[in-house]
Amino acid sequence: MNRKDTLDGLRKSPKVDVCVLGGGINGLSVFRELALQGVNVLLVEQADYCSGASAALSRMVHGGLRYLENGEFSLVQESLVERDRLLRNAPHYVAPLATTVPIFDIFSGFANSVVRFLGLSRRPSRRGAVVIKAGLGIYDFLTRKRALMPRHQFRGRRKTLAKWPALNPAIRNSATYYDAWVSHPERIGMELLVDGVVSNGNAAALNYATVEQYTVGEFLLRDGLSGETMEIEPALIINATGGWIDMTNSSLFPERTRPTPLMGGTKGSHLIIDNAGLRDMLDGHMIYYENEDGRICILFPYLGKVLVGSTDIRVDDPGAVRCEADERDYILQSLAFVLPGVVIRPEEIVFQFAGVRPLPASTDSFTGRIPRDHFCTVIEGGGGPPVLCMIGGKWTTFRSFGELAADMALERLGRERRLGTAERSFGGGRDFPGDRGEWLRRLAAATGIVEDRADTLFARYGTDAAKVAHFIAAGPDRLLPHTGYSARELLFLVRGEAVEHLDDMLLRRTTLAITGELSLEMADAVLDILAAEKGWAPQRAAEERTRFLTLMHERHGVCKETLSARDKQRSEECETTAKSG
Repeated sequence: MNRKDTLDGLRKSPKVDVCVLGGGINGLSVFRELALQGVNVLLVEQADYCSGASAALSRMVHGGLRYLENGEFSLVQESLVERDRLLRNAPHYVAPLATTVPIFDIFSGFANSVVRFLGLSRRPSRRGAVVIKAGLGIYDFLTRKRALMPRHQFRGRRKTLAKWPALNPAIRNSATYYDAWVSHPERIGMELLVDGVVSNGNAAALNYATVEQYTVGEFLLRDGLSGETMEIEPALIINATGGWIDMTNSSLFPERTRPTPLMGGTKGSHLIIDNAGLRDMLDGHMIYYENEDGRICILFPYLGKVLVGSTDIRVDDPGAVRCEADERDYILQSLAFVLPGVVIRPEEIVFQFAGVRPLPASTDSFTGRIPRDHFCTVIEGGGGPPVLCMIGGKWTTFRSFGELAADMALERLGRERRLGTAERSFGGGRDFPGDRGEWLRRLAAATGIVEDRADTLFARYGTDAAKVAHFIAAGPDRLLPHTGYSARELLFLVRGEAVEHLDDMLLRRTTLAITGELSLEMADAVLDILAAEKGWAPQRAAEERTRFLTLMHERHGVCKETLSARDKQRSEECETTAKSG
């Protein structure tokens, strides 16, 4: 993924079969699908890969239990099939998650669920045991042939409170079923990209670039880093920009031929909380609960912390979304409702994030009624190539959505699919070992790194840890101001994964920021590596530092002082460890 080579290639040959706009999970999925079919395909992303909605998901990989009320049975079934495929194809990042639903009523919500199922608009109400039992019965029925995980079970009040004594004592029952969670969604996006690029010499991708129509039927690619522009000549354009679809269409079509709005997204916000007591009391389960207003919220252990959310608010500008103060209050209020004895201090909120769900345009007054399904529509006219728009979708179904769009593109191009991806593992999910310990021992012996370090790399990259370990062993290395990260590990990512800004590394190629483990000293150490590799002058590096700190404060609620305090805390912990040793 050499940026210079990609741009040089486009200067020499501006013709491409397909230009995919949008490097979120759906754009990366269709890019990979087309690349694997041998198509000359170019992906262009205006920011970094998986930096929009694909970085702000709830980290759930699920069928969508609540979508059953809307009658979206086909979506739930498709989602469950894709969930199970991810469990097989990406076992390094996707794992089963026991999910428990607290139940406060018996018959509540039954009539409302029937009305909603019939398509009549009503706001949500609390769902009682009857409704939840029916939904979970359907869930079990849809997965009966695969049976990868246990069937659901109900508990009475006494057994529920015995297992989770901190739950609201007004509880009547609880139900536990299994879905899944994803630890590193942005890295899955990167693995899809790499899978496409390495499989096809005619597949290329650029982050920090845009495409726009500058005369009728002619398109200009603009490199957002250098400012350079060049013509490109796509036979087909795929608009996979999610919440930005209508804005993107505005840049692709003359004003007189612009299509009517296709999207109407809603914002979801989440908090990451560092509270060991809260994490431990969850006992490995996600609590999938209703707030007092009937809105669904989630709470589950995530990489040593706790993830809690979310909100559901209409937005007009997907680029300006952030978790606002009133949303933080709402999320904390919902947590206080389901776990009334838990108190979260402000400093325990170590990260926050918000993103836009790419939903179809809708006038429904209740956002929960907007369909979560996906489809493609083709727009023609304006003197240019057809534009295939990917509408809707949820993270779990990215593979099947990409497959759908790719098949439509192949039909337009007069080409046939030559291989499928349903059972194709990718990235660190390939050749996944049955005996992890033996795999780690072989890697340690082959590279000279200690087994504990190999295990840490395996947790981050799956079987791709072998590539990282061999790179680390090939040169002098040093540990960074964070346990388990070294300079050559990050250098591997800079050189191989299109890292162009500091936030690419700290927010998406690693989990340092989202887990609250990032300190100012660590950020500066990573910046030094990036600046040296890119050849940045001191002023350019200083600008990059300011850019990152501003982003962390404005978008993620983490100020410079907080990062500095983590340096002090780390120093004190090291002193304590040294004294005890």
